[in-house]
Formats: sequence, structure tokens, C-alpha cells
Amino acid sequence: MSKPIVAIVGRPNVGKSTLFNQIGKKRISIVDDMPGVTRDRIYLDAVWLGKPFVMIDTGGIEFSGDDKILSSMRDQAKLAMDEADVIVFVVDGRTGLTTSDEEVGKMLRTTKKPVILAVNKIDSPKQDNDIYEFYNLGLGDPIPIAAANALNLGDLLDAVVAAFPDNSDEDEESDEIHIAVIGRPNVGKSSLVNTLLGEERVIVSDIPGTTRDAIDTHFKKDNIKFTLIDTAGMRRKAHIDEAIEHYSVLRSLRAIDRSDVVLMVINAVEGITDQDTKIAGYAHDSGKGVILVVNKWDIYENKDEKSTLRFTEDLREKIGFLQYAPVIYISALTGQRVHRITDLVKYVADQQSMRIKTSVLNELLRDAIAINPPPSYKGKPLKVLFMTQAGIKPPKFIIFVNDPELMHFSYLRFLENKIRETFGFEGAPLKLIVRGRKEEDDD
Repeated sequence: MSKPIVAIVGRPNVGKSTLFNQIGKKRISIVDDMPGVTRDRIYLDAVWLGKPFVMIDTGGIEFSGDDKILSSMRDQAKLAMDEADVIVFVVDGRTGLTTSDEEVGKMLRTTKKPVILAVNKIDSPKQDNDIYEFYNLGLGDPIPIAAANALNLGDLLDAVVAAFPDNSDEDEESDEIHIAVIGRPNVGKSSLVNTLLGEERVIVSDIPGTTRDAIDTHFKKDNIKFTLIDTAGMRRKAHIDEAIEHYSVLRSLRAIDRSDVVLMVINAVEGITDQDTKIAGYAHDSGKGVILVVNKWDIYENKDEKSTLRFTEDLREKIGFLQYAPVIYISALTGQRVHRITDLVKYVADQQSMRIKTSVLNELLRDAIAINPPPSYKGKPLKVLFMTQAGIKPPKFIIFVNDPELMHFSYLRFLENKIRETFGFEGAPLKLIVRGRKEEDDD
């Protein structure tokens, strides 16, 4: 089931990013802390009152001049209206209502999306009267907050989750493999989708997906059912140039949430960019199977017998948290190697769903400890007692130790590498959870 998307909008310097960062600072964030995952993001996986959602910060857009402020604000509001389920409109209670606020408010009133009006920088009861002029925006009751010190943050999030749409009619289980094709604008996603469907020939149906404005295409290959989640809407729109690069993540988030396996498309000619890393980071954090698809390989210059090795090394270095993801070099335009993608998707989906017996895992654990004994910390030795698999999609393992605080991430990484060396799990992120357990309890 896809998570609701919450977009934070507002003019510059009203405190959008402060609010966004405060939510993460208060540990509401459940974003993976695995080393190597990029931290330069505009999104935050969060949960409030037991309801998970994705919060998008729109504070990163640069304004090239005063004469373009309103135009840029319109672009932000349009993108937020198109993609978000709930919009948090942040205004500055100290500065008061401005023309820019009114312009954005006017656009937000035309949407059918819930809009939560947050009046920021109200950090004293003496300022309560400062919120009343914002009723003029016609967006309902303003909620006074102070993002800098988290004042009334709970009230704001209460209102946000109360406005979430009812997704109870979405199918959570299916015998089909759901594929999301994601990536920056103009990397060849639409061409890849068209070529994939052209290769397979047998299209079962084209029906509207549960995500707004998306078309899910169902097709078969070798009696295996696939659902291709359309993310072609990420393509460049008229008059939105700087903003679209910043917001191309939005539709990726929806598609990734609903997928089993993600095809992360990278433009071979342009190479790996920061935006590629951001989009790939969300797929990793979401626990989805990932395949790195390097497109436009037919026009990659100065190719030789070691070109793929060099490009793969560059990928592993720049997107270090996806060491486990297989890489395939294709040309969506000519069809080169595209026919191999569905077989690779099936393989990764199987890897995501693989279960290992507890007895076999603990045999591996004993061998790993014999090769590399657990380290000590401040004179106290770490004892790894037991390991079991707790789930799939992604594969989740619980490791019982004498004291979880003694487990260093480097030894956890060593154990993960041993699991991969033995069982594969190619394309699947592994979740390793450390829990304390007394030795005498382990029979």
C-alpha cells in the first residue's frame, strides 16, 4: 500500500526546512541509518499516530531573481498540488500576510487536496493574535507553530494524518511482480517502458492504477505476470525547468512504494548525478529489490572491452549503498539487452522472497565467528548467540547478542557480507536487527 505524500510549501524563509528538519530531529523519522546512504534529501520517511507517510521539503529551490519569485512559487504549488495527498502551507507569523502568501493561497484553494495552514514563528502566547489575519487566505483554521523549538508540532501532525485519504481499497497482495521504472527526467524511462512492452507483445490490460494519473500495464512472459507501474509523468513539463529536477523524486516515491522491484534508470552519457543518488536512496530505504539499468549504452563514447567494468566501479563508488544491486547495460532505443530485464526482475523478486532455515543460518554464524571473532568494547566482549530470519521483502534477520551496544556496524556489515556470500540475496537490501538476550536463555 502506497504511503501518503505530504508536501511542505511556502515562500522563502518562512521556516519550511526548519519544520522538515525538526521532524527528523525529533526521531519521528524512520529513515535507514545504514552508512553510505545519502543524507542530502528532500524527503523524509516518517510515522505519526501509527500512520506512515512521506514528507517532502520544497525549500531547496533556488530563486534566480526577485522578478521570478512569484513564477517559481507557482511552479512549487503546481507540483505540490499534482503530487501530494496533503499540503502543509507554511507562512511567517512575524512578517504577517504577504502578497506571495496570497498568490500561493489562491492556487491552493483551487485544488481538491487537503491544505493544512501552519503559521510559523509563533513561540509566545503574546503572538497568538498574529494568526488571525491568515484566515483571509480562506484555507481554514491556521495552526500556530514554532518550528525552531517544535512548539505545537504534535497538533500540526495530528491535523496532517487526519487528512490522509482512505486507501483501504488498495490491494496489498498480488501474484504479480510489480515493477517501478524510476530515474531522473530524460534518462529514457518512457522509451524503456515502450520497448519492454513491445518486446513482450502480450499486454493483458491497461487499467488505471491506485496512484492518481498513473496507468498500470499488466503483461505476461513465460506464464509469469508482471505489472509495470507508469512513472512517465516525471518527464519535463513546460515552464518548470529548475523545479522539475528537484521534484522528479515525487512520482518515484509513489511508484517505489507500490513496487516489488525497482528499475533505476541511469543515463550512461551523463553519468551518475546527485539526483540519481537521491532517488536510488529512497528505493534502498524502502526495502525494495533494485536493478541498476544503464541506458543509452549504444551512444556511450570511447567504449572498449573494459568500459562496463569502469562504469560499474563508478556506480559502486557513487551509489555505495547499492553494492548488492545487479547492473545491466541497455539501449531502450535499439532494444539492446532489454529482453533480459524481465528475467532479471524475476530473479531479484525471488531473491527478495527467499527464506533460510534457522539451523542453516546458525551454522553460517558459527563459521563466521570462527573466521572473525566478535570484537570487545571497553574490555567487554561481544557474544553473538543466535540468528533467525524474521521476514521477507526485504529479507529481515534478527541477531541475538549479549549486549546490543557492543555490536559495531563494521561487524554487522561483516555478517551481512557473509549472508550474501552464502545465500546471494542479489538485488535485495538486507535488514539486520540486533537484540539483547542472556546466554543462559539460549538453549
